[in-house]
Amino acid sequence: MAKKMILMLLVMAVFIAAIGAVKYRQIKGGMAAQASFQPPPETVTTTVARQAEWPATVSAIGTVTAVQGVTVSADSPGIVATIGFESGRAVRKGDLLVKLDTRQEEAQLAAAESQRDLARLGHDRMRGLRESGVIAVADYDRAAAELKQGDAKVGEIRATIARKTIRAPFSGVLGLRQVNLGQYLAPGAPVVPLQALDPIYVDFAVPQQQVGNLRPGATVRLTGEGKETTGRITAVDAVVDPATRNFQVQATFANPDGRLRPGMFAETRIALGAGQTVLVLPATAVSYAPYGDSVFVVENVKGPDGKTFRGVRQQFVKLGGSRGDQVAVLSGLKPGEEIVTSGVFKLRNGAAVQVNNRIQPANSATPKPEDS
Repeated sequence: MAKKMILMLLVMAVFIAAIGAVKYRQIKGGMAAQASFQPPPETVTTTVARQAEWPATVSAIGTVTAVQGVTVSADSPGIVATIGFESGRAVRKGDLLVKLDTRQEEAQLAAAESQRDLARLGHDRMRGLRESGVIAVADYDRAAAELKQGDAKVGEIRATIARKTIRAPFSGVLGLRQVNLGQYLAPGAPVVPLQALDPIYVDFAVPQQQVGNLRPGATVRLTGEGKETTGRITAVDAVVDPATRNFQVQATFANPDGRLRPGMFAETRIALGAGQTVLVLPATAVSYAPYGDSVFVVENVKGPDGKTFRGVRQQFVKLGGSRGDQVAVLSGLKPGEEIVTSGVFKLRNGAAVQVNNRIQPANSATPKPEDS
């Protein structure tokens, strides 16, 4: 019985060893096949890294503000009797906007003018009598004072009437009307916004490290609504914002067509003078990541089997500023290297590629989108 048991165990051991040997050969063969496997090449587009003179600029996001802008309001209370404007129209300084009902003040003015005229007659009569020595000096002085009081009363009523005639304080473009005929206006009630649009300001913030390079008169380029406009820096704030450590800068732009309106978003770029030589690539060529930005360089790569194929090498780079579709590379690349410009998201270091440049991504410093 014991011999049979030992024989059975020996047979089982031989069987298991045979199966293990077969599996070992299968696994080893599979690993060898996997090691020699080369994925099919990925189709990409490429460009050659080239040097260019990149202007030294500072980019900032700005807000358009009016050189002069107010909401015209009522100075005195009253009922709206006349509206002399239409919403959205251009007006000149002094044009009539709104006139309040002044019938009561005009009646008071007529009474005050009659009283003043009577005081003038009395004053002229007293002056003749004073020259003849008939009356005392005190009587003449009293008549002169009454005449001055009459003139002052007339002037006061005329001023009240003038305050109820609301005129444009400067030339500009009106907003939407906020009053109606017959409406009672309290002091300070809004009538209509008024904005002077030509020229116009753009306010933007610049980091404190760059403010030393900014001077009044420096050129500023503004991109908005698909167009580029050139203006000049007119003022740099004297203090820095302690929360952001930024200086506020104000630039002035010509705006004859009224395209720029207060409150609009604007992209500004300030030229700082001499530029630097950099390598220029399309922004699509850069793979952005928290641990560093990189590009893929196309070159000959040697595979595990010793054969050479067209592949890519991931290269980390230091980026500078951007301009249109382009980005500046400060370090990490050499001029003349072939760089992948599209399809970088599907690549890895050492991957095989196939270049097809029939369709290229945008690569312009001054792009003009069709839908702008």
